[in-house]
Amino acid sequence: MSDAQGGTAESTPRSQPFYESEPITAIKLKHPGRIILAVVLVVLAGLFIFDAANREAYNWPEVGKYLFDTRIVTAVGYTLMLTIYSMVIAIILGVALAVMRLSPNPIVKAVAWVYLWIFRGTPVYVQLVFWGLFAVIYPTIGFGLPGLPPVFEFETKAIMTAFTLAIIGLALNEAAYMAEIVRAGLLSVDSGQDEAAIALGLGWWHTMTRVVLPQAMRVIIPPTGNEVISMLKTTSLVSAVPFTLELFMKTKDIAAVTYNPVPMLMVASAWYLVVTSVLMVGQYYLERHFAKGVGQRPDVMKPTVETGVIGITGDVDHHPTYPSAGGGENIVPPHSRPGGGAA
Repeated sequence: MSDAQGGTAESTPRSQPFYESEPITAIKLKHPGRIILAVVLVVLAGLFIFDAANREAYNWPEVGKYLFDTRIVTAVGYTLMLTIYSMVIAIILGVALAVMRLSPNPIVKAVAWVYLWIFRGTPVYVQLVFWGLFAVIYPTIGFGLPGLPPVFEFETKAIMTAFTLAIIGLALNEAAYMAEIVRAGLLSVDSGQDEAAIALGLGWWHTMTRVVLPQAMRVIIPPTGNEVISMLKTTSLVSAVPFTLELFMKTKDIAAVTYNPVPMLMVASAWYLVVTSVLMVGQYYLERHFAKGVGQRPDVMKPTVETGVIGITGDVDHHPTYPSAGGGENIVPPHSRPGGGAA
């Protein structure tokens, strides 16, 4: 039986026949409902565009007149500066707050939690109104010992301009949301990465910058991009400070003179759409950059030799047999076709 199973040293391998399955005829599934829905949506969009093009309230010549007006372009610049400065401060402060939330020190963790509780629990418009009254509440700011004349003192209005207060108000509010985004990204990295970095002798700084953060950025980037776009639109609320040089307030001031609010709203909406579209494109490429190697499967490994060439040793005409459990007749294993079994 052993000779039948293993074959002899002089036996030559013989190739087994290769069976090809019949090709599957795949029929593409039709979706008539999708086609009907697409046609309905296109018709509705066409009707809306045709109606808007002929509706007098939109006053499209007025829109074209002020779309690239110098005052509007300057206001777009102020809007971008508010967005960029506020987001830079918010990201830096948000990272610090996220680290504080993850700190083992209960006092530091409590301070970060109270900050998030206040700035996430109150509307941003209310906060901006408060910052607008900051110079009224604190007309002067001084440094010194309690009960003694201040060593250094200055007027709040001389330092805290409306532009500065708008940035501070937006940044402090956004930092509370960025802290949670960064904390979620850091927690998404497996703790084994820290252990592996420590085993390799890396310090905290190198562990964070070279091991943890590159992996956490995949989780941090998408919501951060959304927050940047949201911040661009939130700048329209800085009139509560009040700061009146940004895009929405400038179009509102022009509309108060021309008595045509709808065309100026269209001008503001067009600029907001253009800038947010550019930001969305940048967000897409950032996400693709930090998502390298994620969700990508390697190519299926191909055998080094063709399946039909692989052979077996021994006499292929004689199949090994095994006694059954009940001691009856010998059992012949499946053979003759792919996967086993008789042909």
